[in-house]
Amino acid sequence: MNRTARLALALVGAAVAGLAIAMIAGGAAFPRIIPGLPSPGTFTRWGLPLSKLAMDTAGVLTVGLLLAATFFLPSDKGMLGKPALDYLKAASWTALTWAGAAAATMVFTLSDLLAEPVTNLFGGLEFSSFASQNDLGIALTLVVLFGVAIALFSRGAITSGASAGLFVLALLTMLPPALTGHASSSPNHGLATTGVASHLLTLAIWVGGLAILGVHALRRQPQLDVAAARFSVAALWCYVAVGLSGLFSVLARLTAVFDLWTSSYGVLIVAKTVAFVLLGYAGWWHRQRTLVDLGAGRPRAFVRLAVGELVLMSLTMGLGVALSRTSPPPVSTPADRAFELLGYPVPPPITVGNLASMWWLDLFFAIVAALLGGLYAAGVVRLRRRGDAWPWGRTISWMLGVLVLVIATQSGVARYSKVMFSVHMAEHMTLTMVVPIFLVLGAPVTLALRALRPAARRGDRGPREWITVILHSRYMRVVGHPAFATIVFIVSTYALYFTPLFGAAMEEHLGHIVMTLHFLVSGTLFFWVIIGVDPAPHRLPHYARLLTLFVTMPFHAFFGIALMMMGTLIASDWYDQLGRTWGLPLLDDQQDGGAIAWGFGEIPTLIVLLALAVQWWRADDRQARRADRRADAAAARTGGSGDTELDDYNDYLARLQKLDKGE
Repeated sequence: MNRTARLALALVGAAVAGLAIAMIAGGAAFPRIIPGLPSPGTFTRWGLPLSKLAMDTAGVLTVGLLLAATFFLPSDKGMLGKPALDYLKAASWTALTWAGAAAATMVFTLSDLLAEPVTNLFGGLEFSSFASQNDLGIALTLVVLFGVAIALFSRGAITSGASAGLFVLALLTMLPPALTGHASSSPNHGLATTGVASHLLTLAIWVGGLAILGVHALRRQPQLDVAAARFSVAALWCYVAVGLSGLFSVLARLTAVFDLWTSSYGVLIVAKTVAFVLLGYAGWWHRQRTLVDLGAGRPRAFVRLAVGELVLMSLTMGLGVALSRTSPPPVSTPADRAFELLGYPVPPPITVGNLASMWWLDLFFAIVAALLGGLYAAGVVRLRRRGDAWPWGRTISWMLGVLVLVIATQSGVARYSKVMFSVHMAEHMTLTMVVPIFLVLGAPVTLALRALRPAARRGDRGPREWITVILHSRYMRVVGHPAFATIVFIVSTYALYFTPLFGAAMEEHLGHIVMTLHFLVSGTLFFWVIIGVDPAPHRLPHYARLLTLFVTMPFHAFFGIALMMMGTLIASDWYDQLGRTWGLPLLDDQQDGGAIAWGFGEIPTLIVLLALAVQWWRADDRQARRADRRADAAAARTGGSGDTELDDYNDYLARLQKLDKGE
C-alpha cells in the first residue's frame, strides 16, 4: 500500500471516528424508541450519516482536485500540464462517487422521513415523488445530475478555462442539500441560509485544496512550492471566511450563550470551534515555518504538518455531519405567519425615522458590499504605494455606489421592501439605475489590471491574466454586446412582474437574493455599455450611446404606467399572508410603486447625460491633441507647420509676394 492510500485510509478513519463520537455524544446514535411507533431501523440510523459523510467528502475532494488543476498548478497559455490533467481525471471518479453517495443519501433520507426500513421503499411511488416534489429530494437529485455531468466533462477537459467552469459547477453542486436543512427552518432563515452557504463553499475550498496539496506532496510531484504558496494565500482568506460564516450560522440558530453547554447541538459547536482554532494554529505554522522549509528544498516538515492538519479536518467534517443530524435547541417564536416568512415581525407604520433606524442584516449583500469596497480600496492603496496615480473622482464614485448599495439592502428600506410594493420598487430602481452608474464610473476592471501583478511564470495565469481572458472570451462578447445588455435591462423587468416569477422570488430567500442580484447586474451591464470606463468587447460611438439611452428609458416609464393602470394585485398570495394592517390598501400601494417606477428615471438619466457629455468632450479633446501631435511630428520631418492647409496658404502668400516684387 503506497503512502497516498495510507493517507486516504487515515482520513476516512478520522472522519468516521469523529462522526461516531459526535453522534453518541449528541444522542443521535441511540435515540429513544417508543414501542408501537414506526422506526427506520439501525441500518438507516447509521447509513444516513455515513452516506452523507461520503457525499460531503467526495464533493470536497472534487472541488479540491478541480481547484488544484485550475489555479494551483501553472498552465501554459491556458493548456493544462500533466499533473493537472491527472487531477482532472481523478475528479471524474470522485464526482461519480459524489453522485452515487447522493443517491444513497436520498434513499436513506426517505427511509428516515417515512420511518420505514430501506427494504420497504423499493417498488412504490414514494421514491419518485420524494425526488421530484420534496425540497430535499430535489436538492439531492440535482447533486446526482451535476455530479454525473462533472464526471463526464472532466474526462475531456484539457484547458484551464474548461476546468474553471467545472470548478464553479462543483461549488454550486455543494449548495442545494445544505440550504434545505436546518438553515431553511431557522427563525432568521436569511442569515442562516447565507451563513451556511458561505461556510460550506469556503470550507470546501480550504479542505479540498489542502487534501490535494497533501497528495501532491506525498507523490513528490513537481511545482509543489508554487502550489503551496498559492494555497497559503487562499487558505488565509478561507480561514477568515469559515470563522465569520460559522459565527453567523450559530447566531441564527442559538438564542442564548448558555445553549453552548446546555444542549447537544451547542456542545458539538464548541468541539468544532476548538478544532477550528487548532487548524488556524496549523495554518500559521505553515506560513511561518514549513513554507520556508519547502522553498529551501526540505518538504518533509510540510508533509508531516499537512497530514496532521488533514486528519484534524477529517475529524471536523465528521463532527459537521453529526451536527446536521442533531436538532438545534428549540426557539420560541411568535405564532405569526409573517414572522415565518420574513424572519422578523411586520414592522410598524412606515416613517422616515423607521426607514433610517430599523436596520436589518442581509448577510449576502453585506458580504458583497464589503468585498466591493475592500478590494477596490486595496487596489488604490497598492497603486499609491507604487507611486502611480488614480483619479479621486473614480474612487469617490465607486465608494458612493457601495454606500447606496448598503443603504438599499441593509437599512429599513430592506425591511419595508418585503412588506410594501412601493418601497420594493424604490429599492429596485435604486439598485438598477443608481448604484450601477456610480460603480461603472469607478472603473474597477481598469484598476484591477493596473494594480495586479502579472503572473510570475510566462504563459501562466494569475488573477490579472484571468481578468484579461474573461474580457476577451466569447461569453463576454455576447453578454457585453449593447443589444444584449439593452434587451436584458428592459425585458427582464416586464418578465419579472407580469409573470409569477416575482411571487416565487419573494417566497424564498434564495429567490429574493437572485432577484436583487439580477437588478444590480443587469443595471451594471447596461450602464457599462453607455458610460463605462473599463475596456469592453464592443465600443459604441458617443452618439450611439446617447441614442441607446433615449430609446431605453421610455420603456421604464411605460412599465410604471402599466403598473399604475393594473386592477389586479401582483404576488397577492405573498402580501395576503403578511397581513399588513396599516398604510394604503395593497392595490393602491402597488399603484404608488408604478408611479415611482414612472418618475424615478429622470435623475439617473440626468446623471448619465452629464457623465456622457464629459466623456464625449474628453474624447474629442484627446483626439484633437493626438492630431496636433501627429501634425507636429510631420512638421518636424518636413520642415513645415504640420498643417497641410496652412502650409498651402503660406506658399500661396509667398508666391504673391514674389509677384509683387517682380521676381
